[in-house]
Amino acid sequence: MMNLKLSVGGILLWLFVLNLGIAFGAGLYEHRIVLPRWFDATGMHWNPEGARQDDVGLRFWAFVSTGPLTLLTLASLFFATQGSGPLRLWWLGAALAALADRVLTFAYFIPTLVRLMDMPDSPAAAETALRWSQLNHLRHTLVAVAWLASLQALSWLRLRSAA
Repeated sequence: MMNLKLSVGGILLWLFVLNLGIAFGAGLYEHRIVLPRWFDATGMHWNPEGARQDDVGLRFWAFVSTGPLTLLTLASLFFATQGSGPLRLWWLGAALAALADRVLTFAYFIPTLVRLMDMPDSPAAAETALRWSQLNHLRHTLVAVAWLASLQALSWLRLRSAA
């Protein structure tokens, strides 16, 4: 019979992996499906009404990453330093990549999108929105790196638990 007892750190790592996976998939969905509605067909005009109507920040991201992923990232930074060997290395790497995503999100992505939602269509607004969209690829990359590293940490946790 398998021992299902997990430590607080183990449960946290599981939650971190799950949340990162959801955030990564949702980020790709938003970029591919939702974001194009915020521009006209040429991509040269900003549609603030479309962004306000979707309001993905308050309707989705606040519940998935703004609060939960940020808390899980901070907790992971603490718990990862308590680990040892490859588990510590992979978990800390995942937490640092997620922290970089969180810093960029709070310093640039959230404030810029809030400003954009209040801006009428103009060349400056379209340029800012396009830059926001292009820089979003960096955020996807950071979350993907964090997710894959956290999966690797989880595999080391399972190996350590099995021993």
